[in-house]
Amino acid sequence: MPVRSFFRQVCRVAAAAVMSGSVSAAPSFIFNSNEVPDNGTVVLFITSDLELSTSGDVLDAVTAGRLSAAIDLADFSGDFGETLTLPGLDPYREVVLIGAGDVKLNARNAHDLGGYAAVSADDEAGLAIIIDGLESAVEDLGAHLALGYALGDYQFTTYKTGETVEGDGVVSLIGSNRSDQRRFENDLRYLAEGVTLTRDLGNEPGNRVWPQRFVERVTSAFEGVNDVNLTVLDANALRERGMGALIGVGQGSIHDPRLLIVEYQGAEEDDAPIALVGKGVTFDTGGISIKSNEGMWYMKSDLSGAASVAGAVLAAAQRGEEINVVGVMPLAENMPSQDAIRPGDVLTSMAGKTVEIISTDAEGRLLLLDSVHYAQVEFEPRLLLTIATLTGSAARATGDEYAVVISRDMARSLEMMDIGEAAGEDVWPLPLHPNHFTQIDSRIADIKNTGGSPGASVAAAVIATFVADELPWVHLDIAGVDWRDVATPTAPVGHAGWGVRFIDTLLRRETE
Repeated sequence: MPVRSFFRQVCRVAAAAVMSGSVSAAPSFIFNSNEVPDNGTVVLFITSDLELSTSGDVLDAVTAGRLSAAIDLADFSGDFGETLTLPGLDPYREVVLIGAGDVKLNARNAHDLGGYAAVSADDEAGLAIIIDGLESAVEDLGAHLALGYALGDYQFTTYKTGETVEGDGVVSLIGSNRSDQRRFENDLRYLAEGVTLTRDLGNEPGNRVWPQRFVERVTSAFEGVNDVNLTVLDANALRERGMGALIGVGQGSIHDPRLLIVEYQGAEEDDAPIALVGKGVTFDTGGISIKSNEGMWYMKSDLSGAASVAGAVLAAAQRGEEINVVGVMPLAENMPSQDAIRPGDVLTSMAGKTVEIISTDAEGRLLLLDSVHYAQVEFEPRLLLTIATLTGSAARATGDEYAVVISRDMARSLEMMDIGEAAGEDVWPLPLHPNHFTQIDSRIADIKNTGGSPGASVAAAVIATFVADELPWVHLDIAGVDWRDVATPTAPVGHAGWGVRFIDTLLRRETE
């Protein structure tokens, strides 16, 4: 392969951020290039056999054998995700080695490798990633590596002052082709944009995002996207529809609640849609049942379910997925005040059922129960998915490795586990037992909003009470995974954007 200057432009595709918030636009990617650079920063993937690829041999020749010598001296194993940075390996600014292990790469592996490249190498002055020599089970490997890079490259520094933040540079994927370019440009870059939208919303502080502001941010993101219709129900419209549970959660705040509905029609008009319902509490103090101060700052992220729905529908609509999807996002701020609901109050839902409030901090299920009823009445979906940062119980049960999945049958939960494995967002089932419904019996109302354990299953029972028995339903409790205190290759510290890739994989399979 010929050695050429790194900066020859072949094809540039930008995975641009859709909203202000992240540190800068995502890098520009150059595909369809086989030219090994003779300067700058280079990333080279190495498998466990430590054999250099064809381009790796060229790189070694350019360094007069110093690359292979450095690998031997460093005792580099090539294990998956292992990184070794070799600075000043003349004529390169640095060469970054990343282990690819001995696996035949699937999409998830490719995303992780791209993410490792993003966090290990600096692209401000231009970066080349050599991808030949990787054994892959996925088509368009270069496009998937670019997606992983875009995900791992995300930063949120909107409120940092006194810093000069350089724009992202150009990333060239050596060994990619035009098929990689088309797949990224027409598909995967939109998935990156959907995750960016979700992360930006989840990272914003509560004094910058409240229900109406959430609506405005999402509306802006969908501007110009084809086959999309947005509807916003304000507080008066919610009252007219009898959505007393949603109104109740938000009535203690100076910011009125909203219901945001995004309809995407990618299939025939009479095809039943997939309905996605995501909890959007823009800040959760716990209300009258107020939380302790420790960790309450993190409750700015209690809108994660709604943000994930927005990001997933955005990705599907922008790439033109041949499916009908409706995203339903109930939005409220849960605050203590003279107008707030109290423990012991009884609310009347849109379905006509009454709910006794045991804890005002069990508010997410109140948003969801009104919203799932609305989704069924208005859209008659063929599949309903609810997603929410709903319970501390879920986080304690599965930690930050798995979201909780609950459905009415184990076969569907196992199917969701397979989707999570493919998407890179893992889920683990918890049960939904008749006893969980017994635990929410109320002496004075139809049900109460909490009671008994495990909390994640009891919360799901509250929602399930409002979901038709014959309707396929999947519930995701993402309380343990929406925020990262420790980075992964594709999710920096902060809001993870969890759920967009899961829902995206689900929609692709439903299309098939």
